[in-house]
Parts: sequence; structure tokens; C-alpha cells
Amino acid sequence: MNMIKIGWGEASLVPEKGKKVNLVGQFYERISDEVETPITVTAMAIECGDDQVIFCSADLVSLSERVMAAVRERLSCVAGFPTEKLIASVIHTHTSLGYANRSDSIGGSSLNVLRRMMPDAKYEELVSYRGDDLFEGEPAFQFVVERIATAAQTAWESRAEGIYATGFGRAAVGMCRRVCYSDGSAKMWGDTNEASFTELEGGNDSGIELLFTYTPDRKLTGVVANVACPAQVLEHRNFISSDYFGKVKELIRKKYGRDVYLLALVSAAGDQCPRDLVRWVEPETPINDPNISRPDVIERTADPSMFDVKGCNLVARRIANEIFYALEDVTEYVRETTLEHKHLCVDMPLRRVNPTEYQVAYRAIEEFRRELGTGTINFADNARMHIYAGTIARYQAQHTIDTYPIEVHVLRLGDVAFATNPYELFLDYGNKIRARSRAKQTFLVQLACGSWGYLPTEKAERGSHYSAYVSSGTTGHEGGDLLVRKTLHEINKMF
Repeated sequence: MNMIKIGWGEASLVPEKGKKVNLVGQFYERISDEVETPITVTAMAIECGDDQVIFCSADLVSLSERVMAAVRERLSCVAGFPTEKLIASVIHTHTSLGYANRSDSIGGSSLNVLRRMMPDAKYEELVSYRGDDLFEGEPAFQFVVERIATAAQTAWESRAEGIYATGFGRAAVGMCRRVCYSDGSAKMWGDTNEASFTELEGGNDSGIELLFTYTPDRKLTGVVANVACPAQVLEHRNFISSDYFGKVKELIRKKYGRDVYLLALVSAAGDQCPRDLVRWVEPETPINDPNISRPDVIERTADPSMFDVKGCNLVARRIANEIFYALEDVTEYVRETTLEHKHLCVDMPLRRVNPTEYQVAYRAIEEFRRELGTGTINFADNARMHIYAGTIARYQAQHTIDTYPIEVHVLRLGDVAFATNPYELFLDYGNKIRARSRAKQTFLVQLACGSWGYLPTEKAERGSHYSAYVSSGTTGHEGGDLLVRKTLHEINKMF
């Protein structure tokens, strides 16, 4: 057992005043018009005995391996911290800045496939807005890297003797966003008001894993909250926002002081959303998503729309109240503990395309090419062809690639385990890990140290649609099962 040292840091991700950003996460252009809730990166450093870790949580949609490499390069001059012990994840908000991220992919982007197969077509630019006030590209990339590194360095250099406690809450936030039908198909955001509706494809996890940090005299310094739902209430809006997690942080600081931090960690939630698809409530402001269509909306007595600020505030209050209750119940504080941190490289199997799937995709693009002629491919076309172009890219790549490496971290902190993955990991995989983990409490962190797309279940693959298409991710259910086994093996060896 050793005394624990804890440090915190935070840096703003809001560009300088007057700058607009391209809000990423949808298949159409959104340029920010204001800041609804500030976006930040928060870091928590822990050192105990001979081991250490820095957790970073960024209010972004994703972080690629390129980002991780650049941040680690910036931190290489920080004395005493081995950069491979850095863990950076995102809350997956769709109301944050776009930058030259180049998400991790295999075989190239689906847009590149379209350009090769349709060289005579014109292409609408992904960002058509070209005002001088747009903050994007390499300057935005360097800005994000610098801010993550700054928060991490601040946390490391401010570490001091501390204590911590664990807690647990329960709030209805994440719900399954895939709808199953009697013909065996499934749809993300599918309409449940149909006679063919049979079930939601998966369950939900209302549990909130909590960890609280304090000074030695029990002054609260930070909260770690692990919620199984991405921060996507406001995902279609045209403003910068840290979504419900930013509002949770404000509620915590209002009650406990401005110097209290929130490390927001999203658990396995690739098939989760903050909306009840059975008790559907229409958004107050129309949204531009072809997958979200409700021709016959019935007025429901339920939560306010979870596309709007009112719904976002309600989610934040639910989570914050659970944090407050858990803090009131803390009676045991940990001063001396053990920390074990493993940084792993795991080879994942590439999800493969069979010849029939390839031919279907090829014919679909050929038919689209004939219809379009020399016309312009716009955002909607790109979204519609994404499934087919992605299938072709994978088919071509799989002739030379069988597996690819991902970064995984597994930690033990006293009775608590942490495990990361770089996917939008479907909930069932997280449930398997938690249920069989020997730790008293298991924190799971998705979209950490890379961004390799969705990781669907076998049932989702059969149902198909967005999030379960081959083009939606890089590995399939075989990879998901491998990830579960490897994660459990490493956790349970520590306990």
C-alpha cells in the first residue's frame, strides 16, 4: 500500500472570440453560431507507488491515433511521466469543433471510393462555408492537441497527497436506439409506431459508477462519473455545447465550488442514446436527419424532447442529483492504496466483406452513377452511398489486411478497475465485462486512445442498418468477443 497523489487540470476548447467552427458528427454541414455551454478538456493525474496514469476527457466527437501521438509528443518533456500512461477519451458530443482529425480507418474513406468510381461527378465540399472567421483544419488540430496536453501537464504537475472514495448512482439517461422489426431487420432511430415493430434491440444501463477525490482534510476536488450514454442530446443543433456533461459540471460547481472538477467518462454505449423511442416526443426545433422520420406522431406524456435544451437540462439534473446523493453517503475514504496500470496492444480481426456483399455495393454505386451523370454529389448523397462505398473499401483492404492493432488500458486502483477501448462499443459487451469482473466496481471508457468506429453485436449485424453496417466500424462481433475476453483476463489477473 502507498499514499496516493492526485492532480487535476482543465483547458478550454472554445476557439477565440468571434471564431466559428464546423460542428462534426452528422452527415451534413453545421456551422456554429454561438456557445451554448463551454467545451473543455479535463485531466486527472494519479500517482501511487511506482505507477501512474493521466485520464483526459475531451468535449469532442472523437480522438484519432494521430491526435494521441501528437499529444504524447507534447508531453514527452514532462518530468517523471511516461507518456504511454496517458488515457484520452471523448464524451462524443456532436456540438464541438471539427479539425484535421482523420479518424482511424482501414481502406480509406468512403468518399475516396466515390471519387475513384465517379470521377466525372462534382463534389459538394464537406465544409462549404468559407468565411475568414471559420476555425478549422491544421490550426484547429494543433489547438486541440495543445489544449489536451496543457490540461494533462497541469494535472500531473499539480498532483499532491489526496484521498478518494467511491460511489454509485442510478439515472435513466441512455436507452437503446436500434429498433427491430418482424422481418428480421433493424434500424437506428427506427419508428416504433408500426405494426411490424417487435422490440428494441438491446437494453440499457442506468448505473453511474462514481469516484470522488479530496484533499487530505476531505475537501472535495473532483468527481469521476461513468455514464452509459454519449453526450448527444443536442446533436443536431448549430451551437457549441458540451451537452449534458457540461451542465452536470456547472451544477456540481454551483453546489461545491468553482475549483471542483468533473472527469466525464462514457461507458459502453454504441447502441445507446438519451431518447425513449417508445414514448417518442418530437423536437421543438426541426432536425435534418433522414433516418429520423415520424410520419404519424402521437402526443405523449413523457420527458421533454431529448433533442432540445430543456431535455438536456433534465438529464443533467438527474445525473447531478445522483452525484449529490452519493456524496452525502460517503463514509469511507481511501488514503493508502495500490495502483497497477497496463498499456496493451491488442490485434483485432478485421470485419470482412463477402463477394456477394461486394457485388451488391458495386451495383448500387454504378446505378447511382448512371442516375447522377455529371451532377453534384451532396451531403445527402454521401450519406446514402456511405454504406456501399465503405463496403467496397473494406473488400479491397481485406486482401492485404487481416488484423489491426488497437490501444487498450486496464487499471486497478484499490478495489476499482478501469478498462478502455477505442470503439463506440455496444452495451452488451460492457455488460459482459462488468458482470464477470472481479473488481468491486468497474469503470468502462469507450472511444479512448483512438476512434475505430462502432463495434456491434452479432444480433445487430443480422439486423443491419447504420452502426451495424460493415462501413460503420472496423471489426465485428468476433472482435467484440475477443475484446471482452482480453479485458476480463487482464482485469481479473489484477484481482
